[in-house]
Amino acid sequence: MPERIAGPEIERLIQLLARLPGLGPRSARRAALHLIRKRNELLGPLADAMQVARERIVVCSSCGNIDTSDPCTVCSDARRDTSAIVVVETVADLWALERAGAINARYHVLGGVLSPLDGVGPDDINIASLVGRVVEGAISEVILAVNATVDGQTTAHYITDVLAHTGARITRLAHGVPVGGELDYLDEGTLAAAMRQRTPF
Repeated sequence: MPERIAGPEIERLIQLLARLPGLGPRSARRAALHLIRKRNELLGPLADAMQVARERIVVCSSCGNIDTSDPCTVCSDARRDTSAIVVVETVADLWALERAGAINARYHVLGGVLSPLDGVGPDDINIASLVGRVVEGAISEVILAVNATVDGQTTAHYITDVLAHTGARITRLAHGVPVGGELDYLDEGTLAAAMRQRTPF
């Protein structure tokens, strides 16, 4: 077993950084060294920001987004189209759609997908609250923006079934060739989906 090369405080910093997505032990060591070298400009402000985030971040009781206010900034925005809800799996998906600026609607974060193999059922994600929002909010369209995985599609079909009685129009994101994509580099599933969902030119 290698000897420890730094004090326990630095070792703990490295171990915690290594838990972040995309950071392995080596990247965590590099990040820790960089933070330590830039103690005043980075480490102190980062520690302060993390403490403030820990104290103030809440989950929006309406949509499931995370913010420092409840309801969140998105739900509080009076300029948004209140007749449509975009259903996403995670907050990261919500943020991605917001960065794209593709739609000015409200959101609903499921907090996961149905996965019978992993023991995740309808009661384990935010489906019941979605049904409540659609029924009470006079929602005319529910846009299913879930991932094109087996579990994502299972979840989409389930949501379609439970919302069938509401009269809301259920739509989903198109799947197929990405903008700027070359056919030769796409997988067969993407090509097949693009061919099935072809549109008039």
